[in-house]
Amino acid sequence: MKFIRIILGKLILLLNFVFRPSGVKRAPDAQQAADEKAKDLTLYQFEACPFCVKVRREMKRQSINVALKDAKNDEVARQELLEGGGRVKVPCLKITKHGEETWMYESSDIVAYLQKEFA
Repeated sequence: MKFIRIILGKLILLLNFVFRPSGVKRAPDAQQAADEKAKDLTLYQFEACPFCVKVRREMKRQSINVALKDAKNDEVARQELLEGGGRVKVPCLKITKHGEETWMYESSDIVAYLQKEFA
């Protein structure tokens, strides 16, 4: 079973690389504003998780640079996710506004949030 997961994970990453979306083009000041807003976001993810790939593809479409943390291989990130969000489940978007943290877990909810905030 582990072998199948490894193969499927590599296939997902390959397809994501081959068919990666193009990003939206913004004026320099608009892109700077989007980058500034994205500084308050952190995505906890596994590299080959299909739901994480879905979220990363939307980030690429929106041309935003969100900090990525690997909750599978980075023990510190895994612990942050557990303590902050309450469980180790990915993808998880940590949104920090005015010093207050919100943890969003579902990929569809994260994509909708990114579309609302950055489209």
